[in-house]
Amino acid sequence: MPLLEPTPQALRPPGLRAPSPDRVPDRLADGTPEPLRGELTALLGADKVLWRISDLVRYASDASPYRFVPQVVVVAEDIDDVSAVLSYAHGKGREVVFRAAGTSLNGQAQGEDILVDVRRHWAGVEVLDGGARARIRPGTTVARANAALARYGRVLGPDPASALACTIGGVVANNASGMTAGTTRNSYRTLASLTFVLPGGTVVDTGDPRADEDLRHAEPRLCAGLLALKAEIEADPELTARIRAKYEIKNTNGYRLDAFLDGSTPVEILRGLMVGSEGTFGFISEAVFDTVPLERELCTALLFFPTLPAAAAAVPLFGRAGALAVELIDGNTLRASVSVAGVPADWAALPKETAALLVEFRAADEKGRTAYERAAAEVLAGLELVAPVASVTNEFTRDARTIAGYWKARKAFVAAVGGARPAGTTLITEDFAVPPARLAEACEALLALQREHGFDAAVAGHAAHGNLHFLLAFDASRPDDVARYAAFMDAFCRLTVERFDGSLKAEHATGRNIAPFLELEWGPKATELMWRTKQVIDPDGVLAPRIVLDRDPEAHLRGLKTIPRIEAGGDPCIECGFCEPTCPSRDLTTTPRQRIVLRREMTRQPVGSPVEEALLDAYGYDAVDTCAGDSTCALDCPVGIDTGALMRELRHRRHSAREERAAALAARHFTAVESSARLAVAAARTIGDRLGDRALARVTGLARRAVRPDLVPEWLPEIPGAAARTLPRTRRVGAVAVYYPACVNRIFGEPEGHRGPSLPQALVALATRARRPVWIPDDVPGTCCATIWHSKGYAEGNAVMANKIVEAAWGWTAGGTLPLVVDASSCTLGIAREVVPYLTDDNRELHAALTVVDSVVWAAEELLPRLTVLRRARSAVLHPTCSMRHLGDEPQLRAVAEACADEVVVPHDAGCCAFAGDRGMLHQELTGSATAREAAELTGRHFDAYLSANRMCEIGMERATGHGYVSVLLELERATRPGPECLRRS
Repeated sequence: MPLLEPTPQALRPPGLRAPSPDRVPDRLADGTPEPLRGELTALLGADKVLWRISDLVRYASDASPYRFVPQVVVVAEDIDDVSAVLSYAHGKGREVVFRAAGTSLNGQAQGEDILVDVRRHWAGVEVLDGGARARIRPGTTVARANAALARYGRVLGPDPASALACTIGGVVANNASGMTAGTTRNSYRTLASLTFVLPGGTVVDTGDPRADEDLRHAEPRLCAGLLALKAEIEADPELTARIRAKYEIKNTNGYRLDAFLDGSTPVEILRGLMVGSEGTFGFISEAVFDTVPLERELCTALLFFPTLPAAAAAVPLFGRAGALAVELIDGNTLRASVSVAGVPADWAALPKETAALLVEFRAADEKGRTAYERAAAEVLAGLELVAPVASVTNEFTRDARTIAGYWKARKAFVAAVGGARPAGTTLITEDFAVPPARLAEACEALLALQREHGFDAAVAGHAAHGNLHFLLAFDASRPDDVARYAAFMDAFCRLTVERFDGSLKAEHATGRNIAPFLELEWGPKATELMWRTKQVIDPDGVLAPRIVLDRDPEAHLRGLKTIPRIEAGGDPCIECGFCEPTCPSRDLTTTPRQRIVLRREMTRQPVGSPVEEALLDAYGYDAVDTCAGDSTCALDCPVGIDTGALMRELRHRRHSAREERAAALAARHFTAVESSARLAVAAARTIGDRLGDRALARVTGLARRAVRPDLVPEWLPEIPGAAARTLPRTRRVGAVAVYYPACVNRIFGEPEGHRGPSLPQALVALATRARRPVWIPDDVPGTCCATIWHSKGYAEGNAVMANKIVEAAWGWTAGGTLPLVVDASSCTLGIAREVVPYLTDDNRELHAALTVVDSVVWAAEELLPRLTVLRRARSAVLHPTCSMRHLGDEPQLRAVAEACADEVVVPHDAGCCAFAGDRGMLHQELTGSATAREAAELTGRHFDAYLSANRMCEIGMERATGHGYVSVLLELERATRPGPECLRRS
């Protein structure tokens, strides 16, 4: 064991606790049992079989109120892996569930036997026919697919609120729709073809002209069974009419029986049945969508009504006027949305009875938008609206920022309201549909039912399509609360079916919560046909049992998860998974959701149980060490949970008193530390050049094993030489800003082969050239933004440097009269925001007077308008940093890049590089995993310039791509430098 390896016990949840009844039993402490583990490892390879208890627990939860622990998790890489698992399951009598994003709301992504991860290796988009169609792999998020289509002016028809996180496989398997899809733009209606693997291993491509012939040879019994069911349905006029009527409104409950009416061959029938089958008929390996136009001319309003029924009554008026989206939001949801950044704070004071409609018209051109605005004005003239708080305008707007804020609040429905629920309660999310003309009546009935059962529920929905969503919070550890929930569900289902002839599931698919009520909605004849369809396609019951069909009337009460309290920073999490696509470690170890899921399982366990000990042993590396700490998860979490901050807190807990003192000492004597670091970099680069990088890597590797991998950096060939010992000379007199070169740019130089000025020299030259001179104080060396200590959880050292830099900046800027321009985006974020909690009261007042500006923003807004671009690169690729996402500075970064190059490409898969200061040198596997997709997207094309805005991120991207990345300001200096046309970069 390394000398300074921390004890796992430091991560044990504090306090005494009683064991939870739904805790993972001790018999699973060793993970996947034999022979299951050994057999799958022999079949697939060790790297594709996750067997530790920490792996099983982190895959046991999804966005639903259920929790089922799998016996093993398989990370499938290709169809061969999927076929092998299915063959194994048939031979051994086992069950298989496929899981992609885990954003399903009713337990569809959970299994109790073999769980197959089909997200990690299953991403990819191929745009076809100029954007008219798109071939998409199942692990691709809807947002990623739409990003690829946007340049063609196209978009997918399904538009679920979870588009940022949910994947195409789940969208098709659940027939998810969203705000505008209705019954005409959902997966069932917009799929051109599917490729899928049947339970027996047969691969079917419905777009292949020979598909039916091949299927008849491979699966004759299946083909005969499907055609027999089709004939039986078509011979029953009453049943046929009932099936057609059920799909006149949104309906995803049960199997798509209309597939038997719409398809004429077994392959066509299967193509329809696969949509909404929730993984019970096969694995969808690829989908080809017919896309729809991306109408960019918008006019949108958020209109406030005195009551929910009053808002519902206005819905058809906007539908007739041509609105593409009409979203209903109740008072509870509006008030809870204040937790979402950008939502007006005064919404918290809205009366409980208030409701709102989010109405949007979309047109292809200005003429169309103007016509819609006239139609909307006519509708508005006849409405009685209210303005209970000052921020309410009740007006249509074209402003993109305002519109984005409205939609952000609407899309945060589940997580924002769920995050505001009482601590320790489980969240249930349900959706249903009624004929749109009866929406107001349904709202009144639902509210009355909620009051009757003691639920203070939230309601929102796609009102134009008669589709409502509601949330219920209850304590799954209390039998009386579970009974209250059960009574409500029974009454709700009967109300929806018997009074409104509605759909118990409009777009979330049946799932475990509605499976017991399937026959109530469809009746015994149609339900029995669904059972027989399952028997025809999956006669051995291998795939996803009990998710769509379950004869147990209390199946929806089985597996409800308790929500034990954990650290305050993570406690509001509802495990929605919105954080996962942005997480740098998602394909290496754990995601933010999984870090919280594991924490909760520790808390369910009695202190010292075998399961808790096993989880603690794995948590240090899997959760704490390999968290980049970039906190981009907080940006995508609707309730702003910062799992990075929680991991930094846990790092602090692991520090010994000696480590904390050493870190604080380094902060107090940072002048010497900085000078030593620069000398060490210079010496290491010299040694690397003479003896080779491998020799240095061996030395640092030995030191890491002896001391601790999370303390000793690993030498990387991409580490540049040292920066110059002295900074450019500047004058205070006449300066319009104070320039603060970050310590990373005072220690590390530019990439090998770089020709031209250093970053500090370039920025001073640009400022002089634009006649906006800057001043670099003489006492900058020895100061830092404090991120070094902040990211590692060194509290005392963080406080020392945070106060030191603020006091220095106050003096440099003459009490805040000049802006402080910082040349590394992470350091800008550190000084502008992250130091604040660690400041004394006096220094917090000083900080409030400071104006901290990133150098790229300064260049875009102050320098670029005063500069003349003399030469431009043909092409440039741009890596936005995660700090710039936090600061909202990405538009300025792009503006500077576009001034320097004819074409600027930001990869669709660009994300946090996870270099995170020195974390990429401590755990290079983290940066390798985080940058893999972005690097792959750039493969096969050369760019003239590779640009970013942070030195360490540039090192990380050079390591990922093999190309030297530099600051965009270096390219701007080259583009505006007087002199010969040919100015080489390297």
